[in-house]
Amino acid sequence: MLLTDYHLRLVNLAVISAVAVIGLNFAFGYAGLISLGHAAFVGMGAYGVALLTTLLGWSSWLALPVAVAGTAVVAILIGVPLLRLKGHYLALATLGFNVSFSIVAANWIEVTGGTNGISRIPELQIAGHALSDERSYLWFALVVLAASAIVAALIHASRHGRAMIAVRDDETASSMTGIDVRRVKLAAFVLSSVYAAVAGGLFACHMRFISPEDFGYAHSITYLAMLVVGGEGSIVGAILGAMLVTFLPEWLRFLGPAYLAFFGLFVLAILIFLPSGLAGIRWPARLRRNGRMNIPGLLAASEEVRP
Repeated sequence: MLLTDYHLRLVNLAVISAVAVIGLNFAFGYAGLISLGHAAFVGMGAYGVALLTTLLGWSSWLALPVAVAGTAVVAILIGVPLLRLKGHYLALATLGFNVSFSIVAANWIEVTGGTNGISRIPELQIAGHALSDERSYLWFALVVLAASAIVAALIHASRHGRAMIAVRDDETASSMTGIDVRRVKLAAFVLSSVYAAVAGGLFACHMRFISPEDFGYAHSITYLAMLVVGGEGSIVGAILGAMLVTFLPEWLRFLGPAYLAFFGLFVLAILIFLPSGLAGIRWPARLRRNGRMNIPGLLAASEEVRP
């Protein structure tokens, strides 16, 4: 690749964001859960890896799965009460969760370092080779992204994925046909947090420094914008959206502060003219098949997940 280290770093950040957005697709794209706390789960994965490696001296390879598991447990604990809410109430509750996480991370100075953050996070190593430069880390990140996309595609094609889409389309009808709506929504929420924690761990090992500013609620809105721009309910769309929104500020740097106004208009135009996102441009027929499930599809999903 002929890219400079600066552009390789942007690509790395885009790939890491794509992993997080694929996870958000489970909650928002498949199950219809409006989550504005995704960055908090990314932060939990990042802080988990950072604390375990810097304070306890664990290997990054051991810290990463432990941080992901811990984030999943937190997602279950807060998901049980939060998922009783719907629509904008759920959005506000998850937003409050993200704000609370940022406040705790900024003020629990003895553990998180406060606004000074945590530095000297060890880099990942494979067979004794440290992934310390942008190019080698990019190949590793691409492998993780490919594995994440394949797992997401398998889940989407499974009975659990179809049950999520059925719940998103009509909770009442899904419940009447035997689907455990609460369990399906919780599964989507936890899967979303697991992908976010993986992205957070990758971010911590790549940047080797984290601070509360990296996981504020504005980042949750950015992840949601990436999914909407790319195409909710689509894995390809999640990747395209993450890539585009990461590079858009770089391409439009000449606009200066006016970039934010352009970005707002850009997202508005996507919502109006491309409701299926960028992925809908190339595969409109496929997106229609993956879109709202018809009645026979709903009945088939309910029969498969019925105990």
